[in-house]
This record gives sequence, structure tokens and C-alpha cells, in this order.
Amino acid sequence: MRFNRWIYALAALILVMTTVVARAQSAALPPARETVQTNPDDPERKEAFAVFDRHKMVDAVPLLEKVVSRYPNDLVAHDHLGVALASRSATWNEMEKRRDDRLAARRELLRAKELGDDSPLCNIMLKGLPEDGSESPYSAQADVDAAMKRGEAAFANGDLETALREYMLACDLDPKLYRGALYVGDTWFRLKKTDKAGEWFARAIQIEPNQEIAYRYWGDALMADARMKEARTKFMEAVVAWPYQQIVWDGLNQWVKRNQLEYKDVKVDLPKPPDPDAKGGITITVDPGSLEKSGGAAWMTYSMERALWTGEKFGKEFPQEKTYRHSLKEEVSALSVTASVYEELRASKRRKKAKDSLPDPQLDFLVRLKAAGMLEPFVLLMHPDQAISKDYADYQAAHRDKLMEFLDKYLVPEAP
Repeated sequence: MRFNRWIYALAALILVMTTVVARAQSAALPPARETVQTNPDDPERKEAFAVFDRHKMVDAVPLLEKVVSRYPNDLVAHDHLGVALASRSATWNEMEKRRDDRLAARRELLRAKELGDDSPLCNIMLKGLPEDGSESPYSAQADVDAAMKRGEAAFANGDLETALREYMLACDLDPKLYRGALYVGDTWFRLKKTDKAGEWFARAIQIEPNQEIAYRYWGDALMADARMKEARTKFMEAVVAWPYQQIVWDGLNQWVKRNQLEYKDVKVDLPKPPDPDAKGGITITVDPGSLEKSGGAAWMTYSMERALWTGEKFGKEFPQEKTYRHSLKEEVSALSVTASVYEELRASKRRKKAKDSLPDPQLDFLVRLKAAGMLEPFVLLMHPDQAISKDYADYQAAHRDKLMEFLDKYLVPEAP
């Protein structure tokens, strides 16, 4: 199901940190809990959902209100009603009515969340619907903002031709309006004109290349046309635009699931980081069992290298920062030393013709990444934390190609 692109535009304002890729996680709503009581065969419920799916949001609202009244624990109905109300709010000229619909949308989405909806869409919408029902303008230019609002109202009513005219008018008035180009592209998509949609998504990307939404919408359009190879590229570009929000991974996850594929194995279990105390001491935790493995000694150097960074190394590398933080340079340095020590240990055993223990697949993988110059993308995409994410923009600006190469070669399966 493809929801109102107004909702997804809110995602650009929300940065949700994630430390791992959620493998094979769908963007669909989660299964309802056992306490949810509904009747999927109810004709009125079916009709309400069908109207919603046709994007007739104004018509869907009263139908969905009947459904949630009849089935107070119907998670999906509450979610749909919240989406429909948020969309309908754009159709009102009176600010009070717009605010009332947004407040009602928030209540419905909170109810859906209470029933178990923890989907990215629900969370993003809630963050974009303030408690007071307020909304931000599309543009500081009154004529541009008015055209966009007219377009939104037409879109919510299913009048796509009028919506297209208004969005294009807004783009003529302000050629740098990202959401204008984005909405034109999405409207062309709904009119089943994928190539035209792509032209406008490309225009949006030229305006703001680090906004993920246009890449993801373009991927949706290409996937709908069964152009899976091209869609794969767009979903990867969405991740590279800004990987620290779950919704960009959900788009890629959807592509993987749709093609009945699985991500490549990039799992590396990192040791517990050193723990500095208030007196300046550092505690390194070592798993005794790990020392018996072929890579145990190598992982010890990982912890030791990171311990060095909590002291003088960080200050030398980041003199402008007064407080220590975990950085991309630190993590790459620690992984690089680990890979080098592991290689030396393995080579030493081969030279001495000593009885060789089994190789460590994860360390072998790190060795390959180091040789290919891929440790930075690996850390930024697979093992980020909030501190490391501060280094992303600078690396991306200089090495966008490396980030794409990592996704292409090491993580995302080939298109069928």
C-alpha cells in the first residue's frame, strides 16, 4: 500500500537513529495483538478499506469512523482513520477545521500505537502531528504556499489532474521547492506515468540530494513497473542520502522481500568497548573463552586501540572538540589494527607450520574490507552510533561512491 506522500514528507524532518539494519523487516503494519477484535469479512469494513486504498480520503473518513466505532480494538482501522484525517485536513480552508482534523488524526494514531502499531509510518506521523494540531507552511512565499495547499486538497479528494496543475504552478513560482517537485512526481506515479514521475523525482534530487524521500518514491515507482534492478539502485541511494532513519531501510527491506531474497551476511560481533571511569582509569572487559579462538588475540588489540583513543589520541585527532566521543576514525583504526594483527597471526602459524586453528570468518571478512578500503562504509552503515553519525556528512560528501559500492557488493543481493 502506498500512502499519501504528505505523510512521507514528514520523514525528512525526523532523524531516527538505528544501530543495525533490520533484516527483512517490512514497512507494513505489525500483526494485531490477540486482544484486537474485528471482522475482516464485514462488508462495511471492506468498503471503507477499499475507498481508503483508492485514496479517496475525504470519503473514507466517515466510513472508517463507523468501523472504529464498531470495532474499538481494530488496529488497522484506527491507523487508516488517522491517515485519512491527516490527509483530509488539507482540504479545509478554515484553519480551525484543519487543526481539528489533525488533532483527531493524532488521537487515532495514538490509539493504533496503544493497540500495538509500532510501524515507522505511525511513529513518523505522530512526530509530525504536534499536540496542538499546528502545521508548518510549505513555503514562506504566500502564492507558493497557497498553490501547494490547493494541490494537497485536490490530491486528498482524488482529483489528481487539479493537484498536478497546482503543484506544477508552485514549482514554476519556486523552482527550488523540493516538496513541489516531489509531489508532482508522486502525482504522475498515481496517474501511472512512471517515466514522467522519474523526471520529477530526479528534479527533486537535484534540489536536495541528501533528502531520501525522492529516491524512495522513485524506487517505489520502478518496483511497481517491475524494473527491479533500477529500483534497487534508488533504494540504495535513499540509504546513502541519510541512513539514520528506519524508513529508508524499510524501503530497501521491502525490495528484498518483494524479490524473495536475503541480505548478504555482514555480521561482525564487536567486543564490549573499554569503560573509562571518573578517575581517568579504563576497564577492558575480556571474554576468557574468546582467547582460545584463532581471533581472540586480535580482538584484544581492538579493545586496546579503543582505550588509547579515549585518552590522547582523540585530543590529537579532534583538537576542536573538548569532550571525548566515539568517532569514525577511532572505530576504523581499531578494526584496522585488529585485521592486521589477525593476518600476522595467521601468517606466523603458516610459516612455523604450526597446527592451525580454524579461521575466524568475521575477521576474514574484516581483512577483505580493509584491503578494499571499505571499513569506513562498513562502520557508518552497519555499526553506527549517535556519536559516529556526526562524521557521516563529511565522509558522504567525499565518498558517496564508496557507500554505494559497499551496499552493492557486500550487503544488498543482486536483482533477479
